[in-house]
Amino acid sequence: MKKMIGVSICLLFMIAGCATTIDDPNTEPDQEVTLGEGETEDKQDQIKLDDSPEVIAENLTIPWSIELFEDTFYVTERQGAIIKIENGEMERQDVVLDKELASVPEAGLLGFVLDPEFSQSNRAYAYYTYADSSGPLNRIVTLRLEDNVWREKSVLLDEIPSGTVHHGGRLKIGDDGKLYATTGDAAVPTIAQDLNSLGGKIVRMNLDGSIPSDNPFSNSYVYSYGHRNPQGLTWSSSGTLFSSEHGNSANDEINVIEAGQNYGWPVIEGHEEQEGMISPLFTSGNTNTWAPSGMDYDNGKLYVAALRGSAVLEFNIETGEQREVISGLGRIRDIRIEGQSLYFITNNTDGRGNPDENDDKLYRVFLSDLN
Repeated sequence: MKKMIGVSICLLFMIAGCATTIDDPNTEPDQEVTLGEGETEDKQDQIKLDDSPEVIAENLTIPWSIELFEDTFYVTERQGAIIKIENGEMERQDVVLDKELASVPEAGLLGFVLDPEFSQSNRAYAYYTYADSSGPLNRIVTLRLEDNVWREKSVLLDEIPSGTVHHGGRLKIGDDGKLYATTGDAAVPTIAQDLNSLGGKIVRMNLDGSIPSDNPFSNSYVYSYGHRNPQGLTWSSSGTLFSSEHGNSANDEINVIEAGQNYGWPVIEGHEEQEGMISPLFTSGNTNTWAPSGMDYDNGKLYVAALRGSAVLEFNIETGEQREVISGLGRIRDIRIEGQSLYFITNNTDGRGNPDENDDKLYRVFLSDLN
């Protein structure tokens, strides 16, 4: 019997939208699938909050990741900029990288996290897809802010597999002081099961790029494996690590991540079971899709950005209940919770949404308004 972690879910989350046929690298050409990240959404059909979220910033271009230092936001844009938002003013800061950003779908400047000592170091960590003579690859680097320009200073991990899609890209620093990153399978599913490949994994490293001595596999960055395209990471108040993951034509997953465990892709997905592989805490099932991305935790609940779902989703870890708490704004890419506020960014300018005037935007709602 496949090992189970957490709460079993008996009700599937129903998302508004229709199935559409696409050419997916992992799908037979004549197979009809429910789209993940790639489908255009019509925001007019979504249910709106009674009280509109507060707009913190607008006119963002394909934003991907939210960081916050004191009262200043830093938001990455996939095309290679970082937006600084302070006291209601927005400044687009250049990012100077050693490699040219790749132009393949879903790629570019993705994950971004500030150094714990940012006030002294002006350092941050970034994940980006670059163009290589043999094809696109991903790398994790340090950046330093100098005269309002972010410059690449060192490479922590390079040649992470990349392809036309499935780059992963989320970066987070845990309470253990280690840097975690999600990597996709680069549309080559078998590498997710290969412990010698960095694709389809969650990786863990020291902030200088070295391998922690307590990683589960000797002399390896791999923390967990068997992932398809994970794009969200967060921890509970008790230190449990969670990840969100794009499934193949539905079967999106929210997983509890444990060191050294196998999360099944491409052998199993969703509700399927096999000995030695981990079942998801929540799954969209084989008929619906969320295309989950960034996520955060508060008071026993996970809040997850949904691209195809065009919503912020709330998952109650204790009861197994799940629901939309924000919708009507199109594709949602990332979430950050600070105090009693939930911040999120839309992603309607990525070529797969229907942007409204002044999209994309950084929004804020109060958690109390979601109850």
